[in-house]
Amino acid sequence: MKKMKLETSDSSRLYTKRVGGVLPEVVTEIRDKDGEIKKVIDFEKLKILLTEADEIADPDDEKYEFTWVGKKEAMIEANKPIRKTLRPCKEESKDWDNTENLYIEGDNLEVLKLLQESYLNKIKMIYIDPPYNTGDDILYKNDYKMSNDEYQEESGEIDDEGNILFKNTDTNGRFHSDWCSMMYSRISLARNLLSDDGFFAIAIDHNELFNLGEICDEVFGCDNRIGLISVVHKPEGRNQAKYIGPSNEFMLIYIKNDDKAKMRHVAIDDDQIAKFDCRDEKGAYKLKNFIRLADGKYSLRSSKPDFWYPIWVSDDLEILSIKEFKGSSAVYPVTITGVERTWKTTKETAQERIMNNDIIAKQENGEILIYEKLREDQVIKTHWVNKKYHGFHYGTKLLDELLNVKTFDFPKSLYLMHDIFKLFTEKDDIILDFFSGSATSGHAVMQLNSEDLNDRKFILAQIPASCDEKSEAYKAGYKNICEIAKERLRRAGEKIKEDNADKEGIENLDTGFRVLKVDDTNMKDVYYTPDEYSQRNLFDLESNIKEDRTELDLLYGCLIDWGLPLNRSYESKEIESSMVHIYNDGDLIACFDEDITEEAIKKIAKMEPLRAVFRDSSFKTSSEKINVEEIFKLLSPETSVRVL
Repeated sequence: MKKMKLETSDSSRLYTKRVGGVLPEVVTEIRDKDGEIKKVIDFEKLKILLTEADEIADPDDEKYEFTWVGKKEAMIEANKPIRKTLRPCKEESKDWDNTENLYIEGDNLEVLKLLQESYLNKIKMIYIDPPYNTGDDILYKNDYKMSNDEYQEESGEIDDEGNILFKNTDTNGRFHSDWCSMMYSRISLARNLLSDDGFFAIAIDHNELFNLGEICDEVFGCDNRIGLISVVHKPEGRNQAKYIGPSNEFMLIYIKNDDKAKMRHVAIDDDQIAKFDCRDEKGAYKLKNFIRLADGKYSLRSSKPDFWYPIWVSDDLEILSIKEFKGSSAVYPVTITGVERTWKTTKETAQERIMNNDIIAKQENGEILIYEKLREDQVIKTHWVNKKYHGFHYGTKLLDELLNVKTFDFPKSLYLMHDIFKLFTEKDDIILDFFSGSATSGHAVMQLNSEDLNDRKFILAQIPASCDEKSEAYKAGYKNICEIAKERLRRAGEKIKEDNADKEGIENLDTGFRVLKVDDTNMKDVYYTPDEYSQRNLFDLESNIKEDRTELDLLYGCLIDWGLPLNRSYESKEIESSMVHIYNDGDLIACFDEDITEEAIKKIAKMEPLRAVFRDSSFKTSSEKINVEEIFKLLSPETSVRVL
């Protein structure tokens, strides 16, 4: 029976899989140090293939590249596995049993590594607002080999949770390099989580804009950079500037796959939204919001013959179709000065627009004419100037009023986040923000869902950096940033439901979140060398699980190890005097009792879970483990069974 590995995967395995998908002939198999078969890249064969195609750069060739001191270490750090876990915190969560949103506390590099298996290619949009490296920013430190005492002596920046931070002042000899290393490892891991049709947006100011663009171009490919948006967030400009006071920030936007990414055709400008409100108070269409089809502006029939077809209309003008039906009349494209024109779309597109009530028929002077609703398709402008994006009124002030205390100095505008998510997400898409700060992005997801009644889900990650003891937030009881953000989400969710109480379906709006916290592995460190064992060690190892860990902790450790989503339904119940945990209706069933009977194991097997896991110490002998395997082979042969 296999044991759970309980550490994150080496990300290089993902790269091997990608290369193998394109060039399967360069993938081979070897035995690793544990005797397990693993797939690896045959570099010699890869080199031969690329050399023959003249696709390998000579080391002496001049080539375009962006590099800095520490880049290689940042790449290695991104791929390095960690022995960490996520521990559930039900008491700080909201609506734990029903919500599908996640709030994760911890260093976001570790969070991204822990999410690699569970959310690989599943995130529709990633938005982040990282430290801007202004010379006074607190950055995350990637070097975990330095002890806390050593680092505290050097920087004095360790928060209450033991997270290693440092203040990146411009006197640091690696001022830009440290920031680039911090961002590179995180962005490269984040890309793995994006779905093939996913979008990545990152906010930045002028200080690191150009370096950030180089990093993102390398990770995503410069062809996948679809925009650089300038957002006016402080029209009066920053008073602290020596020469020119910046009034705007920037947002770089990338896609993962140009063939699959599709931006939604929606309006985000208030005037434009009003323009597309095509019915009056009595429900009648307002023709000013329509354009007559085939009005002579389109192609000749000879140039687009497939765009010439009739639209069939009922006598009462209520039913339209591209197929003839009883009691209908055919309307063709108009003829101007004896020349036939075409419609502007194919038959299939026309029918789709008819079904969406975007094409209507009107009778004018005894003639039936076809009109098309003005489309909300838009080329998004690169300069966002709407006052709803201003940081003070719709970020700082909005948050202060919600919490009744000043907490964050420069949170993002709620409506900036709202409009970004409106453009790029819909339905049940997942949105990730791993520099989530005051949780504006989570607030915006709930707000947007309340408007269109979609079911987007958010995953927020934030290091629990301590609040200054002199700050108003600390005096109000908020010891760290995460406490502020969680309270914001609680209050924002309640307010959104209150403000929309009369709206049908609002009762189903998910305003909850599950809190998870990064911590060391649930398992004791049993990797001693023989000369390090003592009698005390042996007694300690009777159980390989740390004493302070709950069964819910163990369950979530298994979910991460098996790569299961962390927001699915869960229940626990007693079976033959053993507590059994059932995750997502049988995706995983776990029992962590020290003693579990054969009858309990048989009943679990009869439930035919996809995966089953037990505590290793539940079985005193190897024969007992073999018996469990035989029970599952007989009653549920498709179940994958492991122990921890």
